[in-house]
Amino acid sequence: MNEFDQFVKHKLKAAYYIRYADDFVIFSSHKDELAHMRHGVNMFLREKLKLSLHPDKVFIKTLSSGVDFLGWVHFPHHRVLRTVTKRRMKRNLARNPSEETKASYKGLLKYGNTQKLRKMIM
Repeated sequence: MNEFDQFVKHKLKAAYYIRYADDFVIFSSHKDELAHMRHGVNMFLREKLKLSLHPDKVFIKTLSSGVDFLGWVHFPHHRVLRTVTKRRMKRNLARNPSEETKASYKGLLKYGNTQKLRKMIM
């Protein structure tokens, strides 16, 4: 994926680009610029890496409506746990309420607005 990183940074000249494994986001103030970058990303992935973007997982939207990335929905000044992630966490805790599982989730939850969930785990 380093080749992809270099393409996005140097060819597309994305000023704000974040990637973790195979998930990535690109930020821009201009919707048309993002549409152009999406086309470039599609072409690069298909031709160079023999990969494709999942059509249901590519969005161009405002930051104020939240960016769903790595289990969280990120807003300009806070983040909240994705609903599906929250459900999965509750289900896993019901199945395995060990201290290790609780500690793992407490570590995750400290990065967002999750006071109610943290109280539930205690």
